Amino acid sequence: MSQKRFGSIEAGGTKFVCAVGNEQLKILETNTFSTMEPRETMEQVKDFFSYYPVDALGIGTFGPVDIDSTSSTYGKILASPKKAWQGFNFIQAVKEWFSGPIFLTTDVNSSAYGEFTMGDAKNVNSCVYITVGTGIGAGVIQNDQFVGGTTHLEIGHGYVHRHKNDVDFSGVCPYHGGSCFEGVAAGPSIEKRTGVRGEMLPQDHPVWSIEANYLAQLAYNLRVNFAPEKIIFGGGVINEGLMELAREQFVMINAGYVSVPELDDFIVTSAFQDNTSATVGNFALAQKVLTKSN
Repeated sequence: MSQKRFGSIEAGGTKFVCAVGNEQLKILETNTFSTMEPRETMEQVKDFFSYYPVDALGIGTFGPVDIDSTSSTYGKILASPKKAWQGFNFIQAVKEWFSGPIFLTTDVNSSAYGEFTMGDAKNVNSCVYITVGTGIGAGVIQNDQFVGGTTHLEIGHGYVHRHKNDVDFSGVCPYHGGSCFEGVAAGPSIEKRTGVRGEMLPQDHPVWSIEANYLAQLAYNLRVNFAPEKIIFGGGVINEGLMELAREQFVMINAGYVSVPELDDFIVTSAFQDNTSATVGNFALAQKVLTKSN
């Protein structure tokens, strides 16, 4: 009996990554291209999967997006900063050329599921994955289910307590300025403060202490709200030096209140050094939805 093949669409604000995987969730084929207007972008997606057919698809997309399968607007991109994509229905566009089962979620949920399935959280029942890059987002998993109610979580837009050396910074969030985590800790906030992209700054630059404090606040909020067994950070801003500072700040913020495992094993960086957590997560979600449909 031939192996099933699973497709992944990782739809980012800057680029799309399409991939095909096998039943062991190994990548067989992949292609990356720039995110353009919807019609042009989706033509490239269609061409890829026409050449590499699959049995089921997992989609992780930038948002906000309606992921409620019972909703009349299921699959629709909502108030995205990418104006051309606002109102675009991802599910409907894919169903024009694909008739198999589809699992749609956010890109950060896909990454969380990759960690849960094959990464740092594969041996636990609950985890949080946080991406810190152009924006900040998080996916929470409990017992193989995403945590969420009427829609996906927006943890990056949670309220932040400003660092004493950062109170005059106006932030970068177009909605909340410097009042949310994304406004003060996403990659563009570092560049706005310093005039330099984060990866170009030395490890002893004062901005990293501020960044670490905000990430520690975020980790603490996630611990007291969801009590996960693992908190996993990924994204372009994250490096191990920053995580060491964040762990130190976490201890200070926690002040001995909640119990946690050894921090080196509790607050960790992504196991996927090649940034394929979302792809692997989409394979696993496609496999899951195909099994459910049979």
